[in-house]
Amino acid sequence: MNAAGVRHILDAIGNMFPDADCELNHSNAFELTIAVLLSAQCTDATVNKVTADLFQKYKSPEDYVSVPLEELEQDIRRIGLYRNKAKHIQNLCRILIMQYGGEVPSRHDELVKLPGVGRKTANVVVSNAFGVPAIAVDTHVERLSKRLGLAGWKDSVLEVEKKLMKQVPKEEWTLTHHRLIFFGRYHCKAQNPNCQVCPLLDVCREGKKRMKTLKLEKK
Repeated sequence: MNAAGVRHILDAIGNMFPDADCELNHSNAFELTIAVLLSAQCTDATVNKVTADLFQKYKSPEDYVSVPLEELEQDIRRIGLYRNKAKHIQNLCRILIMQYGGEVPSRHDELVKLPGVGRKTANVVVSNAFGVPAIAVDTHVERLSKRLGLAGWKDSVLEVEKKLMKQVPKEEWTLTHHRLIFFGRYHCKAQNPNCQVCPLLDVCREGKKRMKTLKLEKK
């Protein structure tokens, strides 16, 4: 896609969601890291319900490692894969205490070494907690990038990230990440996208097919 086409997409989603931001409730880099770790295969809304109590009980890495694993599991049991995530949290906290003085590292290459922290989580943390431009590719960002032709249908998550980084101005990476998530969460949903009222229907490959199918069904 040429630069004008990319600009058209960025401006359209910007007009729709000018105030898009991270919807995971947190007050510091440590809480954000825990929240993003918990959000894997789980909605932000559910994570926020769990962390409302969790962040009152646990304020520091030391707090998480001072309780039995079973107790932490119970505290997050409403979250999918809670047993694995509880293990990751305690192991992550031990590393933070032993290697980083209890602080979350600000470098991407150090974050991805932490238990339960993949590339996507690291991108969210560095961009939201430390102001480093990054594009975290979750299911919404991947789906929309492919629907809108910013990436290929068969591209891996890493390939999608690299293509977005090439096409989107660096100073807009973090904002674009948030806006794409909002666009996917509230407008261009996986199953029932609002194609009929979409300002990007003209560049959406899947949207054009859906509208053509709708017209045929109405005949």
